[in-house]
Amino acid sequence: MTEITGAGRSGAPASRGRTTVADVVVEKIAGMAARDVRGVYALGSGFARSMGSMRERMPGAGSGRSATRGVSVEVGEKQAAIDLEIVVDYGVSITDVAGEVRENVISAVERMAGREVVEVNIMVSDVKLPDEEDEGEERQRIQ
Repeated sequence: MTEITGAGRSGAPASRGRTTVADVVVEKIAGMAARDVRGVYALGSGFARSMGSMRERMPGAGSGRSATRGVSVEVGEKQAAIDLEIVVDYGVSITDVAGEVRENVISAVERMAGREVVEVNIMVSDVKLPDEEDEGEERQRIQ
């Protein structure tokens, strides 16, 4: 009698192939996770936000703001490194916000993309003052 043991199908189903995660996927996950933190006003430098605002107004340029603005990543098969450029609200503790952003981004990327996050570098490029207008927004002349 011959016993069929599934020799052609050894190993768990999850180990029978390879999953590749594109850099843009990790960028979007990291960007959304960073924006979820209280005290983060925006991602990207003032110039990048201005250019993005103009780009969004152009017909056919896509809708909504870019989920990857202010985010750059390096993604390997098992690890990821993330750089973020953020603008914080005036009055918040920058070190506390940076710590929360780091925790949120690491948790989201490791859970969703299955990559160990080896570092999250954060550059605070600006502070949003309460009476400041957004760069790139047009001021209404008539109310």
